[in-house]
Amino acid sequence: MAATTHDPLETYRTKRTADRSPEPFGRTWRGKGHLFVVQHHAARRLHYDFRLELGGVLLSWAVPKGPSPNPADKRLAVQVEDHPLEYAAFEGVIPEGNYGAGGVIVWDRGTWLPIGDPAEGLDTGKLLFELRGYKLRGRWTLVKTRKSPKDWLLIKETDGYVLDGGTADLPADSILSGLTAEVIKARHNPAKQIAGKLKRLRVPASAVSPTRTRVMLAQSGKPFTKAGWIFEVKFDGYRLLAGRTDNSVTLYSRAGNDLTATFPEIADVVRALPFDQLVIDGEAVVHDEEGRPDFGRMQKRGRLTRREDIERATVDLPVTFYAFDVLGLEGHDLRALPLTKRKQLLRDILPSVGPIRYSEHVKTHGEALYRQAQHLKLEGILAKKSDAAYRAGRSPDWIKISLDKTDDFVIVGYTDPKGTQPEFGALLLAQYEGDTLVYAGRAGTGFTRAEQRAIGEQLQRASATKPPRGAEMDSDTHWVKPDLVCEVRFKNVTSDGVLRAPVFVRLREDKGPEDCVRETIELELAGPPPAPSSTEKDVHLTNLDKVFWPDEGLTKGDLIAYYRAISKWLLPYLKDRPVVLVRHPEGIEGKSFFQKDAPAFAPDWIRIERIWSEHAAREVRYFIVDDVETLTYIINLGTIPLHIWSSRMATLERPDWCILDLDPKGAPFPHVLKIANAIRRLCKAIELPCFLKTSGSTGLHILIPLGQTYTYEQSRTLGELLANVIVHDLPDIATVNRRLGDREGRVYIDYLQNGHGRLLVAPYSARPLPAAPVSMPLNWSEARAGLSPTKFTIKSAIRRMGSLKADPLESLLTLKPDLFAALEKLSRRLRS
Repeated sequence: MAATTHDPLETYRTKRTADRSPEPFGRTWRGKGHLFVVQHHAARRLHYDFRLELGGVLLSWAVPKGPSPNPADKRLAVQVEDHPLEYAAFEGVIPEGNYGAGGVIVWDRGTWLPIGDPAEGLDTGKLLFELRGYKLRGRWTLVKTRKSPKDWLLIKETDGYVLDGGTADLPADSILSGLTAEVIKARHNPAKQIAGKLKRLRVPASAVSPTRTRVMLAQSGKPFTKAGWIFEVKFDGYRLLAGRTDNSVTLYSRAGNDLTATFPEIADVVRALPFDQLVIDGEAVVHDEEGRPDFGRMQKRGRLTRREDIERATVDLPVTFYAFDVLGLEGHDLRALPLTKRKQLLRDILPSVGPIRYSEHVKTHGEALYRQAQHLKLEGILAKKSDAAYRAGRSPDWIKISLDKTDDFVIVGYTDPKGTQPEFGALLLAQYEGDTLVYAGRAGTGFTRAEQRAIGEQLQRASATKPPRGAEMDSDTHWVKPDLVCEVRFKNVTSDGVLRAPVFVRLREDKGPEDCVRETIELELAGPPPAPSSTEKDVHLTNLDKVFWPDEGLTKGDLIAYYRAISKWLLPYLKDRPVVLVRHPEGIEGKSFFQKDAPAFAPDWIRIERIWSEHAAREVRYFIVDDVETLTYIINLGTIPLHIWSSRMATLERPDWCILDLDPKGAPFPHVLKIANAIRRLCKAIELPCFLKTSGSTGLHILIPLGQTYTYEQSRTLGELLANVIVHDLPDIATVNRRLGDREGRVYIDYLQNGHGRLLVAPYSARPLPAAPVSMPLNWSEARAGLSPTKFTIKSAIRRMGSLKADPLESLLTLKPDLFAALEKLSRRLRS
């Protein structure tokens, strides 16, 4: 609907001011993504309003037939006037006599992420974006037609979120109230129907207070299959009792804390439900990119206190409340009803999808659900007796069956704090084998700030001691007398006895170090899981004729063919290593973008690993390219260059190499060659091997093997020392000044790329430059006059490698030089 001088929200705002409740979902929508909302409008004609937040307003299109997740449906979308951001939360009736009179529901909402420059897309008439909503997901395009400046087509792109049935496959009800636009327009009151059901069930008329109700708890147990029981997913989040009495809404934690202001998106849905009184039991979670509950993200969200931060988080870290029980409804106490009857009533009153979701269950077959939970890497399952009443406290009628293992460990040390961490970074753990303490890994998450301060104070007072057997010797580790004991949750144990995904649970003051005995545990081999058979790895290639290099006439198909042909030499440098893509969907003359996160629609057979990013304050989902099928898949995304970490997943903090990047930026290339050979002579003098490759652009890369033996800090120190020696010897042509204006025509020796998460263009990687050059490994004999850094291209690289007897960089991944001996020789050289 078009915006008019009359504001249809006026009655709504007046009501909210009267009850002093907060505006729904916040008002500013500042976040990493942008807000999108789809409202279904039962006016004179039914239609959908599709709205994208950009520039502080909602860009709006009227879509008569609604967004369709079927790419075959090209839906007309007529652009109308921009709407204020507040309109994104409007649901209700626009009174007769006003423009657009009728019922309006929030049919879907979420975040949208533009692919490319959205302003340019709007100007050129083609806007590509990704939607992350409750109903609409994946990639979409708005394309302007030639009929009218306001006429666009809204089209679903082909990906994993396609539905053949179109809009009809999606729920018609509101994600807030669970009502349809027609029901709201007719002012139908569903509470009357529910009241009739409660009367037939003879439920006692007695209101349940969410603030005075104690929750029901589960006992621990093992998987089983049994008639008369139902089984639910066990969510890893915050247990909440959501209550409403008239216009007052409260969210209370299991410990009795009021979290209503912390999770406004949940409170607003409770307020939107068409009932005057209810109490719902459930679990609030934050999902990761693959849709699994992520307790770390939930903790981050739950710790926010500033209103502005919470408002941003409703977009960046939205909470979903999984409702699994209803205790009170419309002044009736349901707790004495059998569980399955309570759950049926709960299903009847909740929206089909949205911020509040009904927690599904299966009957009888608990072991089958447990196996599925294992496959999906969930926290566990809950078993509940079908006919059980709801009783406060721990009960054998509810049984929790967890997937993660827990055990007790001696705290034998700690690491230095990083970033905003107080006191320490991680706890170093061990257990006894006989009389010997054996290292078990480090736990760096799960602490509250208060716990970190309290434990840190105890560790600072502890006396130093020698490390346990098998300990990792890093410069940031400190070993203490083994007095403290803690409980740790973990996924499994690697073949060398180190915990996988350990999370601190609590201190165990009731146990002594002697109680922490290593038991025989089923060990899990480190590294990637077994690859599925090649028949499962289908890669659907697209747009092979699209020209990527116009001057050379090279296509996307040529690029894919190159990478497949070079894969036997390239894959050893990609395996088990985080990869960052630079995508050029329109070729080298079009827009490009970095992509760290693997998209949610990536096939299941592709290996994806999560790594915490301090900069982004979240986990990043990295592609791991272990085979030619995965390589083909990511190149088919329009990827040209591949950027890689210097370390592998198995040894993430211990790089394979130290890099010196010789960047001329206008300096003569012969100077680059002279500096490269000077570095080689210096390394030879201190008995340090080094290797050479072109960058594929204007410079050279020198790589010094480290054999996964040294830290990033040590790697950077080595690079800095070598660079400064060369600058001292060749001050007229070499510099370590990073700013271009300070280089004065000299070659920049960049050693700063030696760090956690810093990237290197992979050997054999193509570059998005004219002639399609590649980053080519070289023999040192080739570092002479006549060499050009762009000499090798995707046309010539295969021939070159076929003619060489071996990969010039082959030993880079296996050599383990004595870095300390080399540094001692370098130190003697500097002193002399």
